[in-house]
Amino acid sequence: MAQFNVNVERFDPYKNFKFRVRWEGRYVAGVNKVGALKRTTEVVEHREGGDPSTSRKSPGRTKYEAITLERGVTQDLEFEHWANKVWHHGNGLGQEVSLKDFRKDILIDLCNEAGQVVKTFKVYRCWVSEFQTLPDLDANANAVAIESIKLENEGWERDPDGTELTEPTLSE
Repeated sequence: MAQFNVNVERFDPYKNFKFRVRWEGRYVAGVNKVGALKRTTEVVEHREGGDPSTSRKSPGRTKYEAITLERGVTQDLEFEHWANKVWHHGNGLGQEVSLKDFRKDILIDLCNEAGQVVKTFKVYRCWVSEFQTLPDLDANANAVAIESIKLENEGWERDPDGTELTEPTLSE
């Protein structure tokens, strides 16, 4: 079993604004929002005929919710290329989907305020179920154009090799 280094000097919880997303061994540029990692286990209720009128409960199937990644629209085509592996119009009959590599494992790094990775989560067998290449466009707005992908997945876990470093101090 992996041993975790504990930073006994840290009392504050981690902030949600320092993170990075990786797939295929490289960081994905410009991701500014990652949906929550959430799983739900169904409850199976049962009772035996001789039991009092109360039910017993046990765990059933576990489901992992889809994760949405958002970023500003740029010339980087990573989101579009991945989404096109799931469905690409015009590829011809029988070639609309890339069965070989439409799924990817991704890594989500949570960082402390100093930019050090403190937790990494592995998300398994992701594939793009929704792709938004452009938001609503509005000539009167003052906002960044955001593209997004929704990733279906088959589970996630915290990387057991993750260790928390001693936080740096500033020299005077």
